[in-house]
Amino acid sequence: MKYISTRGQAPTVDFAQAMLSGLAPDGGLYLPETWPAADPELARSGVPYASVARSVLTTFAGTSLPAGTLDAAVARLVDRFRHQAVTPLVQLDAGLWLLELFHGPTAAFKDLAMQLAASLMDAALAGTGDRLTLVTATSGDTGAAAVRAFAGADRIRLIVLHPEGRVSPVQRLQMTTVAADNVTNLAVRGDFDDCQRLVKGLLADETLRARGLLSSVNSINWARLAGQIPYYVTAGAALAGAAPRFVVPTGNFGDAFAGWAARRMGANVGGLVAAVNSNDALARVLAEGVYSRRTTIETHSVSMDVQAPSNFERLVFEATDRDPDRTRTVFETFARDGTVTLDDDLLSRLRAEVSAETVSEAETRTEIAHAWSAYGQIICPHTAVALAAARRQDLSAGPVVALSTAHPAKFPDVVSGALGFEPRRPSVLEGLEGRPEYCRAVEPTLAAVRAALD
Repeated sequence: MKYISTRGQAPTVDFAQAMLSGLAPDGGLYLPETWPAADPELARSGVPYASVARSVLTTFAGTSLPAGTLDAAVARLVDRFRHQAVTPLVQLDAGLWLLELFHGPTAAFKDLAMQLAASLMDAALAGTGDRLTLVTATSGDTGAAAVRAFAGADRIRLIVLHPEGRVSPVQRLQMTTVAADNVTNLAVRGDFDDCQRLVKGLLADETLRARGLLSSVNSINWARLAGQIPYYVTAGAALAGAAPRFVVPTGNFGDAFAGWAARRMGANVGGLVAAVNSNDALARVLAEGVYSRRTTIETHSVSMDVQAPSNFERLVFEATDRDPDRTRTVFETFARDGTVTLDDDLLSRLRAEVSAETVSEAETRTEIAHAWSAYGQIICPHTAVALAAARRQDLSAGPVVALSTAHPAKFPDVVSGALGFEPRRPSVLEGLEGRPEYCRAVEPTLAAVRAALD
């Protein structure tokens, strides 16, 4: 299978090349040249998660990776998850479900793709003599998952940028207390969008490129999204019948686009609802037809504090019938002006693909309390945003699945403020406090970041 850029000015590449490049050289994002159909056998309820993941990844990777790579990657993934089902479905009420994605080594959904990506990149580099520098922006969970997955890798250097003071203390400690020579943590004096802008600048940096291969493990990397498709497939199979609607707590729109991809491949996925907090760029563009950047607002659901979701570009590309010129115009205008007005046809097509719901800070706190009192569930603030939006849906029209993306113990202050007690930590989050931290604070400029890396 070959991969093309959303902006149409980059050569086609195979899966391994797309993975090791991250961002296409024309500034676009890679997507499959044609969308494959999922194996119909995966629609059966009860197919093990490992089998689904292996089938999906084989479809996308083709023959671009050494023999045995996918089997080893999937085995590593399943071995590091604490729940036998990997991503269990929990029924809360008639027609209402939670899809738990936080049973991995850093207690967040990012583990599902990051563990796979680490194995796949290792294999792709094996025997080539190449070295790889990975740069990633994080609002908390991506960085923790990346550090856990790549720490100690022989041929990979990992650079993690997080917004200083805008991740939870637990999320910060998961990143900064890992002593690994190949990991550099930078606390950017800005917001997540600053971090994301800096990552794109680093990916275009010729000095870094001269040192070896350069890529990202943000959700701009197609391998990350490919690793998130399987849980939509397994959940859809478990709820066979009416296609379930999935409500996705949304920051960079990668998780939601993975759901879109699963539906495009024929999985039992119905509507997709992007649940956003006060950083509501997606809700505003779908309501008003104007995609605009605003100052990021700090919220309790910190991993969703994004005002310029990168993966929106992939959805626009698909909604224009894969027109790279229209896509490039939209995002070049947005990058230049901070705002772009979508034409009526494009807006109508986007609305047909996904809807959006905005959940306020007050509603987030209320939902945490409601989940405990009504269902006996302790949930994180991101899950609360999704669950609040899910309960607005018509549950009589078919099952609604809210994605539960992080363990509540990663956000003890928020949860205790709503419930009056802190959630019990799983073993993977114990013992973080008191360890030395390895991190450097930098100004939100490319010059400052480059200086910190030298």
